[in-house]
Amino acid sequence: MKPTLLFLVLLAAAAPCRAQVQAQAPATPMPGQVLVTGTLADEAAKAAVLARLRELYGAGRVVDQIAIGNVAVPANWNAHVHKLIAPHLKLISRGQLSIDGNNISVRGEVANEAQRQQIASDIATSLNPTYVVNNGLRVSAAEQGMLDATLDKRIVEFDSGQASITPAGLAILDEMAAVMRKLRERKVEVIGHTDNTGLRASNVALSQARAEAVRSYLATKGIAPDAVLASGQGPDRPVAVNTTADGRARNRRIEFRIAQ
Repeated sequence: MKPTLLFLVLLAAAAPCRAQVQAQAPATPMPGQVLVTGTLADEAAKAAVLARLRELYGAGRVVDQIAIGNVAVPANWNAHVHKLIAPHLKLISRGQLSIDGNNISVRGEVANEAQRQQIASDIATSLNPTYVVNNGLRVSAAEQGMLDATLDKRIVEFDSGQASITPAGLAILDEMAAVMRKLRERKVEVIGHTDNTGLRASNVALSQARAEAVRSYLATKGIAPDAVLASGQGPDRPVAVNTTADGRARNRRIEFRIAQ
């Protein structure tokens, strides 16, 4: 399991809802440690935050650098902080959660784009509308980069209107299979996309069928079917305009994403 290096920066707000300057610069945590630093209003708030973190990560992993100072916080701020210290934080590696009054910033690496969006959405929905969430999460560069470099902006081609992969598409999948074998225990999401020509329902079904076809072919190359998650997005996530032939061709594609 990849070690978690999560800076949890807790900054209570001085009126009118602006953060105090940190009392000290955070130390560099050891692999697997969770460093929590900043300024809170009292010992009770500090004890509650530390208890929540130790419950989530384990007592031996939490490094306490919280100071106590004369600060003011928004209404129900402590309760919102507790909501933010949730299990989804354990999906983030080499990251930082900053709680600065009503401003929330989360950074670090996650396994895939779905996680990146879901974590930010979970954070936002756990708070009231006065909070602003800045999603600075990024997909793990090394493993996702291997997939992106192999695909290298090429398109896995299919016969027109069908889920049968062309010889050129199969050649690309041979290369992808070789890379996926190096990922070992990591799962990969294969996502099918189409242009917007025709009915949306038909395009969604076609994109799903194409993703399933890719998974089936990868299985013949030694990639376990349960290591590949197939989904179809139809025309809903274009990367180019659908008003030109070139744009439509770019939108008819298969994506490969590291999955959790």
